Amino acid sequence: MNRNVKAGHGVGVGAGGGPPGPDEYFDVVNERDEPVGRARRREVHARGLWHRAVHVLVFNAAGEVFLQQRSWTKDLSPGLWDSSCSGHVDAGEDYDPAAVRELGEELGLQLAAPPERWRRIEACAETGWEFCWVYRLRHEGPFVLHPEEIQAGAWLEPGELTRRMAARPQDYGRPFRLIWSLVGR
Repeated sequence: MNRNVKAGHGVGVGAGGGPPGPDEYFDVVNERDEPVGRARRREVHARGLWHRAVHVLVFNAAGEVFLQQRSWTKDLSPGLWDSSCSGHVDAGEDYDPAAVRELGEELGLQLAAPPERWRRIEACAETGWEFCWVYRLRHEGPFVLHPEEIQAGAWLEPGELTRRMAARPQDYGRPFRLIWSLVGR
C-alpha cells in the first residue's frame, strides 16, 4: 500500500477520546431494521443480535481508497484492514449522525453534513449481524488516526486492492470483504 499513515501522527488523536467499551448500548433491531430494544455491546455480539453499523469509504481525487488497519487492541478483527472508517450506531442514534461521529472519532474529520449514502447491506453472518449503510466520501486528507482504533492507514488504487484482497483475504475484515465485493470498482 502506498502513502502509509501511522496512528497518532499529525495534530493529535481523534475526537472520540477512546475506544468503545463493552458497556455501551446498541439498539437491537428486527428483520426490518426497526428498533425493538436495547442491549449492551457485549451481549449483542455474544448472542448474535441484529444491530446497526456504518462504513465510510473515502476516495481521493486520484480515485484511490483509504483503508485503515484496525488496532491490535480491538475486540473484533484486530490488525485487519478495513473500510476507511467504520463503527456501530449507538442506541438512539441514526445512521447519518453515526457516520459523521465515526469520521470525527477515527479520522479526525469534522463534517457539517453526512457523506453520500452509497449502498445498504442487510444483516448477515458476514457483517456480524449488522444492518449497514455504506457511505462514500471524497477527501484528500490528511487524517488524524485515533491510535486506540487504528494502527495505520494507506491509500490504494481500487484494482490493486481487489488483487491484494483476492490473494490474501485473511488480511481484511469480513464485513469489508463483503462490502468491497459489492462496491469495488
